[in-house]
Amino acid sequence: MSSISIIGTGNTARTIGARALAGGNTVEVMGRDRDKAAALAGALGGGATTGEWGAAPTGDIVIVALLHDGVVPAVAHYGDALAGKVVVDISNPFNAAFDGLVHRGETSVAQEAAKAAPAGAAVVKAFNTVFRHVLESGSPDVFVAGDDARAKAAVAAFVESLGMRPLDVGGLRMAHWLEGAGVITVGLANHGVGNADFALGVTALSVRGDG
Repeated sequence: MSSISIIGTGNTARTIGARALAGGNTVEVMGRDRDKAAALAGALGGGATTGEWGAAPTGDIVIVALLHDGVVPAVAHYGDALAGKVVVDISNPFNAAFDGLVHRGETSVAQEAAKAAPAGAAVVKAFNTVFRHVLESGSPDVFVAGDDARAKAAVAAFVESLGMRPLDVGGLRMAHWLEGAGVITVGLANHGVGNADFALGVTALSVRGDG
């Protein structure tokens, strides 16, 4: 069981909160609007609690369930309150056409959040390649990137509690490519697959040589 704090009160926060509780984890909801946070915690049930915006989260894992442009400001605002926490960025910084990323260069929201995070906090990228409705009821692979092995192990255990499979893709610099993979999911939904009822994943093959 993991202790989870969710910063955000939108649909993705609701989905992750519900799956987290169903997986036996504890959940705290934090939002700028405390009434909305309290309403979400109440709707989730299962002992979900409400925290104060900017105060130290009770969860060991802090999931920042905000739009991409709100992630770094939120991490900076919480500041030292995140010391010792595992901070999970789930965002996708799509451009207006949903065919590219808003930032230039080989960076990511997670990498920029790590710069804003206090010493002792470990930032991890995860969940961004999974559509919300798939996250709500499916069992997709969840790609995880981060520089801290223990933080990634904690996130992996949490992902497994949701009935999903965590797959480590490497260090935090790989978050840039995970955000690119998020763009690919949208392209597939609009073209090759034709709907959003899927998730990117890995299939292991047994390949035998001819001799």
